[in-house]
Amino acid sequence: MAEIEHDEVEASRAPLIEHLVELRSRLVVIMGFLLVGFIGCFIFSETLYQWLLLPYRDAASIVRGVPVEELDLTANFFAPLEFFFVRLKLSLVGAVIIIFPVIAWQIYGFVAPGLYKNERGAFAPFLAMSPVLFGLGVSFVYFFVLPMVMRFSLGQEQSAELVGTRIELLLNVSDYMNLITTLMLVFGISFQMPVFLMLLAKAGILKAKTLLKGWRFAVVGIALFAAFATPPDPISQIMLGGALMLLYFISIGGMHLMQSSDDRADDTQED
Repeated sequence: MAEIEHDEVEASRAPLIEHLVELRSRLVVIMGFLLVGFIGCFIFSETLYQWLLLPYRDAASIVRGVPVEELDLTANFFAPLEFFFVRLKLSLVGAVIIIFPVIAWQIYGFVAPGLYKNERGAFAPFLAMSPVLFGLGVSFVYFFVLPMVMRFSLGQEQSAELVGTRIELLLNVSDYMNLITTLMLVFGISFQMPVFLMLLAKAGILKAKTLLKGWRFAVVGIALFAAFATPPDPISQIMLGGALMLLYFISIGGMHLMQSSDDRADDTQED
């Protein structure tokens, strides 16, 4: 009896070790791409930061009523190595964004051996959709959220005509970088919701009708998530909440179409 139990333990240990070796190899691939992406982004980090300053520059031109060519804008740092560490952080976040398709592919490669052939085919479209949605989230921040946040922030400035003291936004490179990276990562990851929900539906864990009936709870949950995940400003919170609610209902529509298609396929096979 003891020998049988020992053999069962050894048999279960072998697949576990194989999975751990496989996981390590895929993590090594991800880290290798991440290192290459980090080095590449660091080389161009100053240019990247200037590119990220464009929404602030354009918002300042609109709010202050001054042409871009005549603006006198300065981004400040107050510690000797502050901007260097900002460049490091920017390079790391940029590398994660660039190699996100590689990360998604390595995740698929790790779980694919445990799937049936038809399940692998069903998983592939979601694999392709994930980097696209992440890119949409990042683009949404850069082209829509950040300009509106900057206009809101610059709108708090006051001229010296009121009480003799001018109140003006003093841009800090570190604070601006933290704002951008937080928003881009939060929106990029949050935009994965359709992939997550539709995978659960494909696995038979969730149904579109269930999500539709619980939309009120989803509104509360999304509002709480947007309040805690974004910086404490109303613009980014409202835009993240609105985008997630839209994606929630789009996911329900996609799940309904997918489940209807699966039901028709099952009926055809039965006939």
